[in-house]
Amino acid sequence: MVMMNKEQIIDEVYENYSKEYEKDNSIGRCLLVARMDGKSTYRKPNKEMFVSLCTHDKTFSEKWGLKIGERELSLEERRKLAKYDSEFVSPITVESWDRNNIPTKLITITYNNETIESYE
Repeated sequence: MVMMNKEQIIDEVYENYSKEYEKDNSIGRCLLVARMDGKSTYRKPNKEMFVSLCTHDKTFSEKWGLKIGERELSLEERRKLAKYDSEFVSPITVESWDRNNIPTKLITITYNNETIESYE
């Protein structure tokens, strides 16, 4: 089994969503858009909006087999990440961690019984 990365998983799920949307645009969530002629129409969310919907709407994400969790890292978790960064030589302060791009968030993506964690 080939392990996919975060972007590959999101691309695959969004592609599946797009295919279903093209067949029947009543699926899932659509964006209500006001048109210049005063009427309203629906349009498909772009990938960024799709990810946001999956992150914040459990029912929607479960429909597409994707679970996205996001949480802030604790100071202890950030300290451990900084300790393992071989280039990190600044004093141990939150400000120095920020300057050296020590991650502040943990992103967890689960799809097809496979979970990937990444830091941002």
